[in-house]
Amino acid sequence: MLFRSAGLDYFNTLVAFRRAEAGGLEVLGLYDKHRLVPFGEYLPLGDTMTRLGLRSLVNMPEDFTAGPPPQPLTLPGLPPVQPLICYEALFPRFTGQAGARGGVRAEWILNISNDAWFGATSGPWQHLNLASYRAIEEGLPLVRATPTGVSGVIDARGRLQAGAWMSQGRQGVIDSALPPPDAPTPFSRFGNLPFALMLLVSGAMGATPLLRRR
Repeated sequence: MLFRSAGLDYFNTLVAFRRAEAGGLEVLGLYDKHRLVPFGEYLPLGDTMTRLGLRSLVNMPEDFTAGPPPQPLTLPGLPPVQPLICYEALFPRFTGQAGARGGVRAEWILNISNDAWFGATSGPWQHLNLASYRAIEEGLPLVRATPTGVSGVIDARGRLQAGAWMSQGRQGVIDSALPPPDAPTPFSRFGNLPFALMLLVSGAMGATPLLRRR
């Protein structure tokens, strides 16, 4: 948490820690959420909306502050990991761009989320499904931990591992080996460029008959 002249900066933060040999806890790494949820973690045009008296429309007396551009975390005894907090798992290329920024490719993805506000609906399952696409795109296993939603271990092909998941409303611990990463995928290397090129080629082919008629 950082101080600023107008008050405090609040971050949605993942904290990695372990028990220190001398007792207590030792912080090993921090990840501040970079992509915040509009109207959930911040109010767009917050200062202006507050002056207009519209902040009362949302249950947020203060806004969260976006963390710095993400990079993989390197923690003792673990391969490099890219944390994704909540709906950051919905964004393609987030992990790949973070790895390029940090100069190291993550070997797995960790998605933590509190899906309690979905209630007993299909929302947590949809969130899990969308997160699995990040594993497929990057060729990386993904571990998803939620207090109320669906938790589980997903391999680099997007498959939920048998016996390594818990449904809604269950409590416990998942003890599972981390699936290995695959080689970087074409999507992780080139992103949407091939799709953009195919759209251009398709558009050009579709326009050719029209041009010939003229």
